[in-house]
Amino acid sequence: MSDKKKIGNKGEELAAKYLLKKNYKIIKKNYRYGKGEIDIICLDNENNNLVFVEVKSRTNLNFGDPVYALTKSKMGQLRKIADSYLYDKQIDDIDCRFDVVTILFQPKEKPEIKHYINAF
Repeated sequence: MSDKKKIGNKGEELAAKYLLKKNYKIIKKNYRYGKGEIDIICLDNENNNLVFVEVKSRTNLNFGDPVYALTKSKMGQLRKIADSYLYDKQIDDIDCRFDVVTILFQPKEKPEIKHYINAF
């Protein structure tokens, strides 16, 4: 497994733990449809939203904050995958949103986690 994939997996694991601590209920991890994937699908118990979460992890800021890795094209792809999930599960009676969780791993420091609610 590549270092990039290991960092991504570790970031998704930390993001899931973070969301659980925030009282979200994890429904599905790594939901795949076609060539795309939604990292985490969860329920925000506070306002009963179904939340599709994209996780972006980095080990440095050489290419900017991890949230800037989310392109317009990627957002469109995530919307299509979410639509497919809702169709497959016959869900049509719940408000949905897209969140982004970024993880910045830095040597000898605790990972920095940022949660962007209703990011796009």
